[in-house]
Amino acid sequence: MKTSLIAAVAPFLFQLCSGISIPSVSDLGKRASCENTATSRSCWGEYSTDTDWYTVTPDTGVTREYWLSVENVTLSVDGYTRYTLTFNGTIPGPSIIADWGDNLVIHVTNNLQHNGTSIHWHGIRQLGSVEYDGVPGVTQCPIAPGDSLTYKFQATQYGSTWYHSHFTLQYGDGLLGPLIINGPATANYDVDLGSLFLSDWGHESVFSLWDNAKLGAPPTLENALINGTNTYDCTTSTDPNCIGGGKKFETVFEAGQKYLIRLVNTAVDGHFQFSIDGHNLTVIATDLVPIVPYVTDSVHVSIGQRYDVVVEASATADNYWIRAGWQTACSQNGNAADITGILRYDSTSTDDPTSTGITVDINCADEALSNLVPYLAMDVGSYSGIINEELQFNTTEYFQWTLNGSSLYLNWSNPTTLQIFNGESIFPTDYNVVPIESTSATDIWTVYVIIDDTGVGLNHPIHLHGHDFWVIGQSTDVWNPDTSVLNLVNPPRRDVASLPANGYLVIAFKKDNPGSWLLHCHIAWHASEGLAMQFVEDESKIAVSLTDTDTFEDTCQSWDSYTPTEVYLQDDSGI
Repeated sequence: MKTSLIAAVAPFLFQLCSGISIPSVSDLGKRASCENTATSRSCWGEYSTDTDWYTVTPDTGVTREYWLSVENVTLSVDGYTRYTLTFNGTIPGPSIIADWGDNLVIHVTNNLQHNGTSIHWHGIRQLGSVEYDGVPGVTQCPIAPGDSLTYKFQATQYGSTWYHSHFTLQYGDGLLGPLIINGPATANYDVDLGSLFLSDWGHESVFSLWDNAKLGAPPTLENALINGTNTYDCTTSTDPNCIGGGKKFETVFEAGQKYLIRLVNTAVDGHFQFSIDGHNLTVIATDLVPIVPYVTDSVHVSIGQRYDVVVEASATADNYWIRAGWQTACSQNGNAADITGILRYDSTSTDDPTSTGITVDINCADEALSNLVPYLAMDVGSYSGIINEELQFNTTEYFQWTLNGSSLYLNWSNPTTLQIFNGESIFPTDYNVVPIESTSATDIWTVYVIIDDTGVGLNHPIHLHGHDFWVIGQSTDVWNPDTSVLNLVNPPRRDVASLPANGYLVIAFKKDNPGSWLLHCHIAWHASEGLAMQFVEDESKIAVSLTDTDTFEDTCQSWDSYTPTEVYLQDDSGI
């Protein structure tokens, strides 16, 4: 593996990531520069948490460069040996860290023998860089085995997120890692502990499970991990792969210090209620949006969601369980009662904690909308109407989810963005693609309501690429356009929100980022079963915004050269 000359890539996640003051070259009004320290986290040079990051981005002049190798590796992350997919040989992959305003250059080489890949930078807006959003069949062709692609984009936001394969089910086999953009925060802390991944984990490849999953019944995975590790009881197993030796994740607190923890749910199909025995959590950000801090004893984290929490080391010096409480109402797990890590106040201790924790809720809901108040207040402006998307399913070929009667199926060799660049007509289409056009300077907002008409009773974490959205309605009630209450006054903003079972989710977003953007359920099985759609936003402006068309076309040519010999053919939606 190459080593960046500009930014070191750490093989582990919990690490110190201190804020750095950066100069301003924007048109932002004059303000006194202040340093981001343990007692002034709201500061960021001439910027702060008051800065509108949708319109203002620091120009640091700094490029952070990383190299990622996509590899087949046999690992035993929980005491069970199995085939995995990794970045640079670890699960999770190396931390990618930058400062707000930095430029990221990330070289990805596909060292798999028989599969393509593509990498999505979850929650990153990709303003002016749609071709690097990383969705095969939408923004790029897959990276062929032996080929490389360099992703380039500016960190116009700040906060906690992750990167992962968007090629079929690959991230469920371990192809994921943390992405941290340092910036200001709405509460003070002493130490940034980095990302804490919450993941479910099976003892078979997700591709082996797909044949059953696509019949409609999601498989039950054997275990779950905190930051890529956990224990699994092999004492009575006769399976030679069950070798034991798994370990709990551990971290150490120093009394009196405040710690920032960046929670990320990276599960295939799992909803967590995170807590630390004996400690409260001060929640300061949701996804990539700073919020007005609130204090709680636990936080509900759905797939793809992130929460930044500050934890004060104020408890009696002892050992405490860190708990990724499994929500059994949402899905099943073979080790639901023991998804734990250990917090120690004494680094030399080896004792298991004896602490007691919260009672895990029996629901699949997001955190209450009333708690998720964006610090930088933004209301939803006028809009021309609400567009309905009705969720249903069919079983014509296999179990497929549909939105307005259409299920997503992508042609990896002919992505939407390439069609637009080549001037081809993309409408009408058999794919689930809808146009969004800004018809005037005042035509800014678009509003969608997704209505669950299935009667199945499942929550769906809905993720939108290229945008934050405003959550203006979310309920288990029946949608009624005349009586359902919408909140347009500084509602929560984020990029993943749950569609409640048999209810509705209403989202609003600005038409301010031309591109072809995916909206999809982040339950991996459901995405593969077509629960997704594409927005083609301001189509006439997309080709003009593409900055690296040669690389874009070279990737497609390499993929087309590979496909006549490919071993595993597409048998899902493609994402």
